[in-house]
Amino acid sequence: MKVVIPKETANGERRVAVVPDVVPKLKAAGLEVWVQAGAGLESHHDDSAYQEAGATVSSDPVELFKDAKAVLKVQPPTLNELKLIPPNALLISFLYPGRNPEIVAGLAIGHVTALALELLPRISRAQTMDALSSQASLAGYKAVIMGAERLDKIIPMQMTAAGTLAPARVFVMGAGVAGLQAIATARRLGAIIEAFDVRSAVKDEIESLGAKFISIPLESAEGSGGYAAEQSEDYLRRQRELLSERVAAADIVITTASVPGRKAPVLVTKEMVSRMRAGSVIIDLASESGGNCEATVPGEETVSSGVKIVGVFDVPSSVSVHASQTYSRNVSNFLLALTKGEEFQVDLQDELVNASCVTHSGEVRLGFGGAANGTNSSEGNQQ
Repeated sequence: MKVVIPKETANGERRVAVVPDVVPKLKAAGLEVWVQAGAGLESHHDDSAYQEAGATVSSDPVELFKDAKAVLKVQPPTLNELKLIPPNALLISFLYPGRNPEIVAGLAIGHVTALALELLPRISRAQTMDALSSQASLAGYKAVIMGAERLDKIIPMQMTAAGTLAPARVFVMGAGVAGLQAIATARRLGAIIEAFDVRSAVKDEIESLGAKFISIPLESAEGSGGYAAEQSEDYLRRQRELLSERVAAADIVITTASVPGRKAPVLVTKEMVSRMRAGSVIIDLASESGGNCEATVPGEETVSSGVKIVGVFDVPSSVSVHASQTYSRNVSNFLLALTKGEEFQVDLQDELVNASCVTHSGEVRLGFGGAANGTNSSEGNQQ
């Protein structure tokens, strides 16, 4: 069975769906691996590395996709790629159906069975396939580095003959995978860290990493699957009032809060930004689903009231080597779980397949809203 790994073409995307180290594992399962020429260059894997691992490298897209039984990608396919994917082929990638209705419709018309990695349930059996978590962890780490780079201060306390330099204060909003990794990274750099999450159950995790949990006397807001539940506007208003002081005191604010299938909640208003010290930094990891900061411009880095606000997309791509390595293991583990002898078995009674299957047999199984409207590389990911 032919498995195809195309070169990612989304703007700024530097990851590749399968790295050379994983190719022998796929071949051992009887799969024929084809890689588009140059697919791994942005993550520092050249074509010869794939060939040495046993893959076939092709620069001709038509030849690449011909007779493909499975296509593995990071980002959703483009309209041009849709034309190349054979009918009845299997596609595994991040898909975000709520943001890509035209792509989803095209997959259904083309009779492609599309499985969205961001929709996999967070159960024990799916842990090795959990690309949301693997990429979110990297995003959380990189968020702290991005904040430190932009902050006009050093992070750790420093005692000098000229006096003591106070450590930077970091406030992490949302303590999912990305948030916890941000806390751990900021701690290693010597920051004073505070963190908040609407789920009171994460208090122990936050404190075990060396951060102070900011307790707010409001009802807990934990949803299913370990994600945060969507909150009412009144709840969010009261939450913002209580958090305003902590935001104003921070040198770096990192926001990671997302609710699967919904626009990211606004946690930091423009008024809250105006109270921050000039030179402070906000890293908004929820920017791809609208942003947690009201002043965030999705996809851009801006300045508001003297505060640097970073809303860039696809943060894991900035550490493309490890992002590709972990993603590759996630996607290949999912594919191998579906590999039964000489065919890929798409069993809709299987919990993993049922939850993640967006299109199958010419039909759209998941609507363009609801759980299908996740976020990328940050955190539908985060919570």
